[in-house]
Amino acid sequence: ALIVYRLPWTWKCSKLLMKFIHAGLNTIAMILAIVSMVAVFEYHNARNIPNMYSLHSWIGLTAVIFYSLQLFLGFAVFLLPFAPVPLRAALMPIHVYSGLTIFATVIATALMGITEKLVFSLKNPAYSALPPEATFVNCLGLLLVIFGALILWMASRPHWKRPLEENTKILRPIGGTPEGTEAESTMTDGSNVEKPDLRISSEAARKQNLKLDEAGQRSTM
Repeated sequence: ALIVYRLPWTWKCSKLLMKFIHAGLNTIAMILAIVSMVAVFEYHNARNIPNMYSLHSWIGLTAVIFYSLQLFLGFAVFLLPFAPVPLRAALMPIHVYSGLTIFATVIATALMGITEKLVFSLKNPAYSALPPEATFVNCLGLLLVIFGALILWMASRPHWKRPLEENTKILRPIGGTPEGTEAESTMTDGSNVEKPDLRISSEAARKQNLKLDEAGQRSTM
């Protein structure tokens, strides 16, 4: 979901389509997170294991809560057409930073979770003896770190950023934002284009009136 705008083969797709794909992937991830949390609590209750005592559980629950808020605000502000353009422009940097932070937090939570599972589950041989299960899970942790680093790198590189549309490039003001320029382009295309023509026609009419006045004055003289 983080890199759907960063893939070059998606740049030809409409921005609205990419918004729906971005929101849909995040919604699926949110559903899976809720299902997994329910499964964890039911497993703990069935085994009489205390809930919410480890750092892994604290950070994991915090990530899920902030992820749900991020998803709700993303729907309300960026997907639905009711939020004003200045509000979208102001919240976009916060939305991007929050998404990257939550993603990094989820990677850290997963690493703590698999380490915690190894410490509790591997008794004979112990985790310190590095049995095959420990080697497998350690490799899984390294792959998670590599995956997270690649996603964060793609999401933070300027040359992976989705290019602006042509009309946005032409009308973009200094320090403006893509959302603001899109709205400005739709408003200016229909009104500002006619203003130079009106000025030219009014100037020509004024000059014509002056010529007629001068001609009238000469004729009376």
